[in-house]
Amino acid sequence: MTSENLARLAAARAHRDLSDLARQGVGSISSAVVARERIEAARRLRVMVNDLLDLVVLGEALGGEPWEEITCALCRRDVGAVRAEYDDAITQWQAVPATALHGVVGDARDLDAWYRRHREDTDPPAENPVSDLLQAD
Repeated sequence: MTSENLARLAAARAHRDLSDLARQGVGSISSAVVARERIEAARRLRVMVNDLLDLVVLGEALGGEPWEEITCALCRRDVGAVRAEYDDAITQWQAVPATALHGVVGDARDLDAWYRRHREDTDPPAENPVSDLLQAD
């Protein structure tokens, strides 16, 4: 497994977690929850979105996407600043030891099952999107 695919797997987990937390927000919108709890839950979602964005950028950078494209997709202008922002994280992801990959196949299957349970007609029709990622190596 490449560091790119490992970052994409982490992004898939982040997508799932974000989706689950967002769905909980819909379910509790009319409950007697105090305003502070609703605000804190929304703030957690924002933090999760930022983390997800970082994981997606890492996956693309590790996959060799040009920094000019990444910078443009982020609606930023300074390629050097964007690259510098992610340099340390890229180095860390590239240095992940093989032992960190233990359980990846099972995790991928769990994410595939989660996707199939929650997939709607307008979603991509993939049956095993995360496991297919592991086959790309």
